[in-house]
Amino acid sequence: MIDIWRKKFILSDSDQPATIDDIRPTDANHDALDPKTFEAIEAATLLSAIDSTQTETGYLTLYRSISRPVQDAQTLQQKQIALREIESNPELYSVLGHFVSKAVSGERSLKYLLYGEFSGGLATDEPSTRSDKLEFGGYGYRQYKDGTQFAVDLVAGVEKIPRPQSAYLRTLLDAIRDFGQSRIYALMQGPVYSSGSKFKTKKEKSALDLYARFRPALLKIIPTLIFFSASYGILLFFDTLMPQFGASHIGYGILALTAPVLPIILLAMGVSDRDSIIYPLRKQFRESPELARAVEALGMLDELLSFYRYGKACIGDKTLPEILDEKQHRLTVSQARNPLLIKVIPDYVPNDIHLDPAGRVLIITGPNSGGKTAYCKTIVQIQLLGQIGCYIPAAHGQLVPAEHIYYQVPDPGQLSAAMGRFGHELKRTREIFFNSTQRSLVVLDELSEGTTFEEKMTISEYILKGFHKLGASTLLVTHNHELCERLQSDGIGRYLQVEFMPQGPTHRLIEGISKVSHADRVASAIGFSQKDIEEHLGRQNEQ
Repeated sequence: MIDIWRKKFILSDSDQPATIDDIRPTDANHDALDPKTFEAIEAATLLSAIDSTQTETGYLTLYRSISRPVQDAQTLQQKQIALREIESNPELYSVLGHFVSKAVSGERSLKYLLYGEFSGGLATDEPSTRSDKLEFGGYGYRQYKDGTQFAVDLVAGVEKIPRPQSAYLRTLLDAIRDFGQSRIYALMQGPVYSSGSKFKTKKEKSALDLYARFRPALLKIIPTLIFFSASYGILLFFDTLMPQFGASHIGYGILALTAPVLPIILLAMGVSDRDSIIYPLRKQFRESPELARAVEALGMLDELLSFYRYGKACIGDKTLPEILDEKQHRLTVSQARNPLLIKVIPDYVPNDIHLDPAGRVLIITGPNSGGKTAYCKTIVQIQLLGQIGCYIPAAHGQLVPAEHIYYQVPDPGQLSAAMGRFGHELKRTREIFFNSTQRSLVVLDELSEGTTFEEKMTISEYILKGFHKLGASTLLVTHNHELCERLQSDGIGRYLQVEFMPQGPTHRLIEGISKVSHADRVASAIGFSQKDIEEHLGRQNEQ
């Protein structure tokens, strides 16, 4: 059995369910993607483009994959094998899809059981409108029955799935089967026997144990029978045994006075069941690694099916890139297209990607609005899709999972009065450099802005040479052809420029260094050229 599990499961062992806020990268807690890169590469939009998960756990699993991609090559290889098996076996896809879709409502019931607050009174099936908590009326009986039934149905459903060939799929299904052999499953399946704060399964209870069977219902048969028997006994006593005193009316009076006691007794028993049985039991459920792994397996199956559907819906070429287990990052892709733009630009122009030992530093020049930034985002988004085990929109690809992915863009919204733009951007570059390794992918969209040309040349040169010596795959977008020529003379880097025709940029990247930015074309296109300014001033003078 292969180890495909994360250190922390999606199913929370605390009293609050997991949300995307618990998974999203932060400055203090991130893996391959830091929060600035997560925003810059439009990771959330990329997730929406590939998401067709059905379960909440499936969505959170996919979100975790995007925001904290796997770095182990062997795990990704096994995940791809599983996806190929689903692709080649329509019957398996259908069975897995049916299994996941049936779990949707039950998964919600389990969430209500594990994290709901039960305030007493009349039971309600849906949580209150409070956004911060899952609050229900009643004592949790309905949620207990539905939530535990989900666990039973999950184990029963997995037995109907034919044994797959791939180790990844077998591991997921075996996790659910193993849960079916656990003590927690036996408690959820029932019956449960309780004594104080201790619980036993049917198998654990002996005939001599003084444990009462827990029945998840407000109306208790035995206490109700005892109450009515006692009431009938009182009535019988006064009606038949003391007729000479004419006291039958006393019996009816006592019966009328004691009738409201039954609901009070039942409500008190509901509080007792909730506080001494349901709450302690669900704490054991939440803390069960077997249950957490089974729910995780459901989410990971849902994620795989989402990848399959994305591949089916993908326009044009798609492929699962070959995953390489190497010490240095590598990404080579043929006919790569941007995963987001291909949906809005049907004739999107593909480009090749070569980040390998022969060209670990890639410098891109060319006109404004020529596609340089789109190309850089294509590289990072394809790396990310491949690193979560998903299809990439390309003809062929190879990649080494990146240990860190960084994307630096100007961030004027975070400027400090004491630092200025140059200091702020240089601090970000420093942060990236000191955290990068040979298995890192780094994109720098311009360097050393906000200073003189001479200082920009000097600083940019030693930064790029530093990344070159470090061995990280590094992309620089720049208009500074003098910097390119200086680095090229030292044998550093591979150089691409945006192809430019008389009618404008073609969005194809070709070898070479562009010395013209064609800024005048952009200014004219947006109506802010020299001619536009002069015409505006002329109109002002006429007024």
